[in-house]
Amino acid sequence: MSEEAQVPVFTQQKAPVAEDIDELGHVNNAVYVRWIQDIAVAHWYSVAPADLSQNVVWVVVRHEIDYRAPSHLGETLTLRTWVGDAPKGARYDRFVEVVGPDGKVRVRALTTWALLDRESRRPMRVTAEFTAPFVPKKSV
Repeated sequence: MSEEAQVPVFTQQKAPVAEDIDELGHVNNAVYVRWIQDIAVAHWYSVAPADLSQNVVWVVVRHEIDYRAPSHLGETLTLRTWVGDAPKGARYDRFVEVVGPDGKVRVRALTTWALLDRESRRPMRVTAEFTAPFVPKKSV
């Protein structure tokens, strides 16, 4: 991706709680899936105009997740997400990383979301109107 095409990265901090820890003593994979969805939704609502977000809903079509290293109770993790370069019809890719306090990526995900009309639940083409909140404004 070229420097001028860089999209803003949205971040959140997460601290695992006891219920997030599995029998091996680290964050359960299902918890990461929940966090991936939570940060995507939070990112959308942080940038989307209210009139736009009231009429549509995003749904997950696919998660592709690489678990690179475990995370543990007592750690503060940084989740970061950004969107892909271009939508494909009703689908839009999103990238998510979970980074440990050591700065190393623990989890890396590519998720695909589809845009639906909130009332009819039918897929909608992802147009510039929907991608604009995610990309930096071009200077003139």
